Amino acid sequence: MASVLNTVPSLRLSNLNTTPRLRAHPISMPFSVSFTRRRLTIRAAETDADKVKSTAPDKAPSGNGSSFNQLLGIKGAAQETNKWKIRLQLTKPVTWPPLVWGVVCGAAASGNFHWTPEDVAKSIVCMMMSGPFLTGYTQTINDWYDREIDAINEPYRPIPSGAISESEVITQIWVLLLGGIGLAGLLDVWAGHDFPIVFYLALGGSLLSYIYSAPPLKLKQNGWIGNFALGASYISLPWWAGQALFGTLTPDIIILTLLYSIAGLGIAIVNDFKSIEGDRALGLQSLPVAFGAETAKWICVGAIDITQLSVAGYLLGAGKPLYALGLLALIIPQVFFQFKYFLKDPVKYDVKYQASAQPFLVLGLLVTALATSH
Repeated sequence: MASVLNTVPSLRLSNLNTTPRLRAHPISMPFSVSFTRRRLTIRAAETDADKVKSTAPDKAPSGNGSSFNQLLGIKGAAQETNKWKIRLQLTKPVTWPPLVWGVVCGAAASGNFHWTPEDVAKSIVCMMMSGPFLTGYTQTINDWYDREIDAINEPYRPIPSGAISESEVITQIWVLLLGGIGLAGLLDVWAGHDFPIVFYLALGGSLLSYIYSAPPLKLKQNGWIGNFALGASYISLPWWAGQALFGTLTPDIIILTLLYSIAGLGIAIVNDFKSIEGDRALGLQSLPVAFGAETAKWICVGAIDITQLSVAGYLLGAGKPLYALGLLALIIPQVFFQFKYFLKDPVKYDVKYQASAQPFLVLGLLVTALATSH
């Protein structure tokens, strides 16, 4: 779920995307616990590990990396030896807030959330499922299957650098996956659902996260499909979970949130620019690789802006002009920061752009949610 929205900071239910790096799985499991050391060694040989390692010294971070960045799982992280801090880094806490926010939007859209201790407790458990558990699962499994790419782009990351063992990574993936699905089942019982909808949303988001990162499908190899899957994981899945927990998930909301996931596709493209070298080397057709950086950055901002303008038009047509105007007001600063940072240099200013513009996008999600609840 947090398959659903690799990351925004991350909308990669949350994955439940439950996402999207955005960026809440029967579920096909990511790997077999019976993997042997010999089998893993063979796989490494198939990806020319020696050649990959030779690029590491030129890209190693300086010794003054940030411990704060390390805990958040973002660029500029300090090298760490504490295993629990490394485990946290793999879950990329910086990507959790969009999923948590998606749950808030879903609860608001339900029109049935009340500020009682029980409803607040339910929402917190749903946020834990979408963020730390299922988004953490998504980010960890993504790093596992990206270890060859990271050995080129970011060889100092925990897995390619050897800071954490393969068995420890696999254990973490299983714990987070089973923990997230278990919380989903608990929420269905707690809400008194006849049909375990939150459980199936979590299961579906987890499967989407798996096929996004893992062969043979590996959706991320296709820039369009992969980024939309990531956007849906970060926007649609947590929203659906929050709304289903407190109310009824309706077809119009499903369509509206999937439309909004196109904006999530744009956000996911932002994260592709820093990986152009490794993606090209390993044959991944991210949009910056397929179209070139100049064209891809306009596809990115177009997906974000046109989607929000379309939603504002929908709200206006639905007889909710104040909400439509509120959404338009939140689009303006996003366009400003696109020209100030992202369109100038999407690699250099990606973090500044996301930190500046995305708060307005997620506020727009809440405006839309409140509009649909009335």
